[in-house]
Amino acid sequence: MSPLPDFLRPLVLSGPSGVGKSTLLQRLFSEFPDKFGFSVSHTTRAPRPGEEDGKQYHFVARETFLQLVKDGAFIETAEFSGNFYGTSFETVKQVQERGQRCILDIEAQGVRQIKGTKLNAIYCFISPPSLSALRERLQGRGTETETSVQKRLATALKEIEYAKEAGVHDLVIVNDDLERAYQLFKKVAVGERVDGDKLPPLDD
Repeated sequence: MSPLPDFLRPLVLSGPSGVGKSTLLQRLFSEFPDKFGFSVSHTTRAPRPGEEDGKQYHFVARETFLQLVKDGAFIETAEFSGNFYGTSFETVKQVQERGQRCILDIEAQGVRQIKGTKLNAIYCFISPPSLSALRERLQGRGTETETSVQKRLATALKEIEYAKEAGVHDLVIVNDDLERAYQLFKKVAVGERVDGDKLPPLDD
C-alpha cells in the first residue's frame, strides 16, 4: 500500500512546555519504530540528566551555533531562557532519505519561521485543557523553580494566542486525556485527515 499523501510531508508539532508532546512522540516511535524520524534540534543549553548528544539534541557551544546560523544551516531558530535552539535542513533531509516521515518538535516562534520556508509541512498544535492543568504538570516535574514555571506559563499564553490565529495550524489536539490525544495524534502522524479539537478558553 502506498503512503497517504500527507505522510510524505513533514509534521510540525508544537505546544507549550509540559503539555505532553514528548510523551506522545515517545509512544508513536515505540509503536512505529521504522516509520518516523525525529528531527534532532541543535541547542546551546546543557544536557539534562539522562540526555545524550545526538539523541534528544545536538548539544553545541554558543559560538558553534552562531556560526551555523551565519552558514544558513537552520530552517528555524529560537531563543528560550537564554539558550538557542535550531532545526537544521540537514536533519530533516536525513530522515526523508531513510523513507521516514520527519517530525519536528518546534516552539511557536519557530513555527512562524517555518511558515516562511518551502517545507510544505502539516502543522499540529498540542494544547493543555487549561492553564491550571499545565501549571500542575510543570510543578509535578520537580525540575522547575516557581520562577521558571511562571515564565513557561507566560510563554504558553503567547503560544496559545498565536495558535488561535486563522490558518496557523492544520490541527489542534487538546491533551485532556492521554489515550484520546494519542489516538488522534497517531491518525495525523500516519497521514490521515482528521477533525481536530477547538482550543479551550484559557482564562484561568
